[in-house]
Amino acid sequence: MRITIADVDHVAMLARLAFSAEEKAEMAEQLSRIVGYIEKLNELDTEDVSPTAHAVPLRNVLRDDRVRPSLDIADALANAPDREGGYFKVPRILESE
Repeated sequence: MRITIADVDHVAMLARLAFSAEEKAEMAEQLSRIVGYIEKLNELDTEDVSPTAHAVPLRNVLRDDRVRPSLDIADALANAPDREGGYFKVPRILESE
């Protein structure tokens, strides 16, 4: 599968990134090579390989979740540059299309 400049444009727009024409061409080429490598992996015979979620056995070493006291809303919002009601108010970053 070849990644096109249009594909790069679409992903760049979603990620809010800007690339020059030269960078887009380079990105399309690099992504095409990556996808090509992944397609090669699909050619491997994995019939006798059992599915796994992890390459090595893992166990949870994290603590259990517990409800603990935290900041009240007034303290959390005390230094906020802008707030509305009980929420932080942040600048809009998504434009409508």
